[in-house]
Amino acid sequence: MSGPGESVRGCASHRHLRRTIAEFVAHYHGERNHQGIGNELIQPLARADGHGPVRRRERIGGLLNYYCRAA
Repeated sequence: MSGPGESVRGCASHRHLRRTIAEFVAHYHGERNHQGIGNELIQPLARADGHGPVRRRERIGGLLNYYCRAA
């Protein structure tokens, strides 16, 4: 039998799962190289000129990382 707190925890857990999946999909489509298309990104970003500091974008608490040059 579940109490009133179970429903709230279930909703919070569901929101966390949806947010985590959304972060993964954003990383998969926009920040991960794909061998099937010549190690390119599915949704390429504007490319920097190769100069400037390297930036790290962290997703899912650092589980996924994306490195790129600052524009």
